[in-house]
Amino acid sequence: MTIENLLDKPLSPWMKGGGPDEDIVLSSRVRLARNLEDVPFPGRADGQTLAAVAGEIRKSVGDLGAADKHVYMFVEMDKLPQLERNVLVEKHIISPHHADDDGHRALVVRDDAAVSIMVNEEDHLRIQCLVPGLNLQEAFALANRVDDLLEAKHTFAFHESAGYLTACPTNAGTGMRASVMLHLPALVLTSQINRIVAAATQLGLAVRGLYGEGTEAIGNIFQISNQITLGHSEQDIIDNLQTIARQVVQQERVAREALTKKSADALADRVWRAYGVLCYARSISGQEAMSLLSEVRLGIDLELITGVEAAVFNELLVTTRPNFLQKIAGREEISPGERDRLRAQLIREKLKEGKPDA
Repeated sequence: MTIENLLDKPLSPWMKGGGPDEDIVLSSRVRLARNLEDVPFPGRADGQTLAAVAGEIRKSVGDLGAADKHVYMFVEMDKLPQLERNVLVEKHIISPHHADDDGHRALVVRDDAAVSIMVNEEDHLRIQCLVPGLNLQEAFALANRVDDLLEAKHTFAFHESAGYLTACPTNAGTGMRASVMLHLPALVLTSQINRIVAAATQLGLAVRGLYGEGTEAIGNIFQISNQITLGHSEQDIIDNLQTIARQVVQQERVAREALTKKSADALADRVWRAYGVLCYARSISGQEAMSLLSEVRLGIDLELITGVEAAVFNELLVTTRPNFLQKIAGREEISPGERDRLRAQLIREKLKEGKPDA
């Protein structure tokens, strides 16, 4: 496997669906922040120190691969063009911050992209594990194994009372952020999403958009994650978020059922209109595409539209993003108009692969 393979594939294996409540929960993620003992955090370290950190982590790539029979790659971020770093963000492999053009940042990534480790982001290590559906326990178990392998080779900064020491105090303690990515179109259509967001916030959770902190909830996709890491065990955090996520899933199911019972014809008309626009549009913006794709996915999940795989939605979430489109175009820059036309073309071609039953 090469980084080019990873960049060119629209779907990482974890994005192909499966897992509990896959019709609503797109993925579960666990991220661990770790720092090497007696080494300044990345924000205070000089280039020589950061290069040494990256060099030390590079030595562990073989150990990771030997432990779980997967191939791991070590990628120096400054060797990648900005466009390719942005594509990695769109595929949820790195954070927007890690895509910034700073020296001595690196990425360790597994061949299926279920495991990625950002080196010298805000912390020396950000270990991220992604699995499909509502399955935080599996993501946590995977992250734990990777963490144990790395900790066997490297001594992490740890305090008996404060737990793992991190660049941001809000991550201290377990150093763990767990999150679920949910598709909640019915709660949006029934104007209940603000109530859900407010309730989650009161329970100590954060609700963000498609790419995490600082991003909008485009396409009716929301990320719910824990905010508190200090004073709670990893299992407590996982259990609490899993419980809240199940409640949100149930609320979305109730909203979908209400839409189906009270306005079945209007709902069917809405999703089929969205499908029709996507099938025939010659130019479409990213925002409109995400909105219409969300409605089509709702139609697929409710079996109003049959013959189209739900995984099409996951794939188009990536391929219709600006940087992925530019990479497909094969040019350093394309105009907004060209991008909108290419986006519409890709959507038309993908939807034609499966002909729905009217």
